[in-house]
Parts: sequence; C-alpha cells; structure tokens
Amino acid sequence: MKVNKALTIAGSDSGGGAGIQADLKTFQELGVFGMSALTAVTAQNTKGVQGVYPMSAEAVVAQITSIGEDLEPDAVKTGMLFNAEIIEGVSREIARYKWRNVVIDPVMIAKGGASLLQKEAISAMKEYLIPLSKVITPNIPEAEVLTGLTIKTDQDKKDAARKLHVIGARNVLIKGGHDDAENDATDLLFDGQHFFEFRSKRIQTVNTHGTGCTFSAAITAGLAEGLTVLNAVECAKKFIQAAIEDDLQLGSGHGPTNHWAYNRRKKETLVHGS
Repeated sequence: MKVNKALTIAGSDSGGGAGIQADLKTFQELGVFGMSALTAVTAQNTKGVQGVYPMSAEAVVAQITSIGEDLEPDAVKTGMLFNAEIIEGVSREIARYKWRNVVIDPVMIAKGGASLLQKEAISAMKEYLIPLSKVITPNIPEAEVLTGLTIKTDQDKKDAARKLHVIGARNVLIKGGHDDAENDATDLLFDGQHFFEFRSKRIQTVNTHGTGCTFSAAITAGLAEGLTVLNAVECAKKFIQAAIEDDLQLGSGHGPTNHWAYNRRKKETLVHGS
C-alpha cells in the first residue's frame, strides 16, 4: 500500500485552529500522512495573536532538508513564512528537490488583524516562491496586496487571477470569503486559460479561524493523492464548507472550524443509506 505524504511549511497556532495544527488535522482527516517544517511559533487564541516568534531561516531549511532526504512528500503546502529570508530559503529547497505539487497560501494577516508577513517579504514571495507553485490560494485582501489591484467585482477577481498567473502561479484560486455577496461565497479558479467557479452558501458565523489554512491543506492533500487541481479544489471546497457549517463554538473570539465534520457527515450518510 502506498502512503501518500504531504508537507506543510508554516507557523504554529497555539490555539490549534490554524497553521501547522490545522494543516496536520486536515491531512489526517483526508488520509494523507502529514509532515511539518515550523517557520514560527505564535502565542494565539480565538481572541487574537499575542506574540509571533519566528524561527531562523537556517532552522526552517534544516527541517525541510530532513524531510527531503528521507520522506519525499507527494505535495507541499506553505503557509505563514513571516520574512524574506525564510521565503528565500524555502524557495531554494523546493527548487532543489524539484517538488511540483506546491500549494501556496500567502498568509499575511490573522483573523484578529495581526500582521503575519513582513512587508519586505511580499516582493520575495512574488520573485522566488510564486513561480514554483502549482496553486496559489489568496483571499481577496491578499490578492490585492500581491497584485496592487482593487478587487470589488467578478471582473476584478479575474484580472487579479490573470496577473498572479503572469507572476508565475500555474493555477490561481481567489477565495470569495471576503467579497460583498450576502448569500453565497464564490471561489474563482484560473488555470491559465479557463475560469471555474465554486459557489457555496455563506454561513453567518464568527467561527472561521483557520479557514484559509484548512482549505489550502485540503487542496494539498488532494494533490498528494493524485487528484487534478480542479478535483482537488472541488473536494477541498466540500471539506471546508462542512468544517464551517458544523462549527465547534470554542473560545470567545473567532473560533476554529470543525476538521471532523466532513468525515462525520460521510459516515452518517453511509449509516442512513444502509
């Protein structure tokens, strides 16, 4: 039996809702063996980020090298990278090992508003990391920062997606959670030629901490299992929708999503179907 493996290169969330913790939970739920390279430790809960303590670029690279020399991943995901030095080191290692199924979640701002990416790191991400990606998954504010465009309409999303493709992303998924639609959230995928929309019911909840991490991790798991980008996004959309809808109601701020929800729904369907 082949065991599919996925590597997440991201920060730790002490509250367990986002970052490395969310990624590994998602990998596990989707049947993929998860590995990690830690870029930073955060003091964090549902109320916000109280502190960010980055690893050295040398320490991040050493972790990735350990994985690359022994446990080659079938897919790789990057999350919070914090600074330009870490981004450059991560990019060199991805290029050195010729990893192709690379999903970039360009984490910039936490739910509570804390900055998770230094401003000077944005140009490094565009120059070194994005050209190595198979999929990049910005939300609307992140896409605006990366492209310099203002995104208000569906056409604006398409323009931003095209610009990110020109920068080097093979596939661009602009998430719709921050758009102005009241009743639904529409994610837009651009593969360099065609656009695909993934529409879901908008859930009125503050418990969305870690949605971006979880969604991109689910895409990564799909790619690790050999799915196409389109199919990986379709499955990830179902996973994150279930995680938001069946919310855990933990903490007093922006609570985490429910990483069990997708598989529990599948089990219930099988039981009731039988």
